[in-house]
Formats: sequence, structure tokens, C-alpha cells
Amino acid sequence: MNHDPQPAPDPSAHRPLFSPAATTVLRVALVGGALTVCAVAYATFEYYHSPYWNNVGIAPDQPVLFSHRHHAGELGIDCRYCHTTVETSAFAGMPSTHTCMTCHSQIFTDTPMLGPVVTSAERGLPLHWQRVNALPDHVYFNHSIHVAKGVGCTTCHGPIGEMALTSKGQPLSMRWCLECHRDPAPHLRPPEEFFAPNGTPPPDQADRGQQLFQALQVHTDPLVSCSTCHH
Repeated sequence: MNHDPQPAPDPSAHRPLFSPAATTVLRVALVGGALTVCAVAYATFEYYHSPYWNNVGIAPDQPVLFSHRHHAGELGIDCRYCHTTVETSAFAGMPSTHTCMTCHSQIFTDTPMLGPVVTSAERGLPLHWQRVNALPDHVYFNHSIHVAKGVGCTTCHGPIGEMALTSKGQPLSMRWCLECHRDPAPHLRPPEEFFAPNGTPPPDQADRGQQLFQALQVHTDPLVSCSTCHH
């Protein structure tokens, strides 16, 4: 009986396409890529929900180092002395140089810090204040209706009476506004406290807020309507 000779086995027939080292590198790369994607997504989420995105706590440079802590907190100057239209119009108003000079024509006239105010008065040129709280153009906000319905200054502006340099106190995002519009009672104040420079609520705020909610006739249905803020 004749037997055909068996061919010699080919060493490359069972050789893997990739070496074990290459497979390990690929697995590490895949895991590393997945972790990188997750880390970037998490960092992006945290950034867009952080004060850095909304500029909360950041005080922009101003032409004069004006201190709300000194004027409103320590001296007790009413907000309406400088922001004269806060109760009557959408815009609260900014103080003119003349308003500043009603006091500073007599006190601290030689202080270098007040040099821009004195120069503004002498030349008849207004000071160019930088906005601290700026809403998008497609958002309509009215100061007067908020004041009329019991929303105090510090609800949106933070503890303004404690700010040496004025910074943004709240994110003022759509989510933040809607949270208040859905449940405004915790943020309501009696009329004598609308313009208080501190933002510490009393221990009985929950009960008092509900009472003010009824007394001031606040209705939440229009507050959550798109057309209320987006005319």
C-alpha cells in the first residue's frame, strides 16, 4: 500500500494576525479613548453648570471702584437713590454723575479713586459702567413687576450689601428663572424689605412666603408661559 507523504506543517498557518503586544495596546487604547470621551463629557457638563460659565462671583472692571458694601451696607443708602426707575420701568436705571456728585462734591473730592467721577462732571461726559447682569436680547425682563410682586433685590443680585466690588450674584439662566417662577413663595419679601441689602431669609420664610404669595396675588400660570419672557 502506497502512502502519500504528509506535507510539513506551515509554522505561519496558526500565527495570530496581531501579536499579543499589539492586542494589548489596542485594548488599552480603546479603554483610554472611552475614558477620555467620558471625562470630556463630564468636564463639559460641569463647566456649563459652574459659576465660570455664568460669571457668578466675577466682578468686571469698572471706571470707578464703587462699593455697594460701603454705600448700601454700611451707610444704608436706599437702592432707589441710584437706581431711580426700579419700581416704575423695566430698567432699574444707573446713577448719573450728578447723582454721585450730590455727595462727592463735598466729601472725598481729592481722592484719586474718585478722579473719574470728578473728570466726568467737569467735562460733561458720562461714566461708562460695565454691565454685571446682562440677559440675552431675546429675553424680556421687567424690574418693576418683580418689585411689585415682592421679589427683593438680593433674590437676583445676591447679597449686594456685602459686595466691595459688584459681581454677579446668581446665574440668571432660564433654568434658574423657571425654578423661581414655578415656586416663587420662598423668595418673596414684605414691602419694607424689598430693598434690604442683605439676603438672609428669616426662620419663618416658608410660612411668610406663602402668606405673601396670597396677599400679593401672585399667579404661577403666566410665569411659566413662554410669552412672558419671550415676547
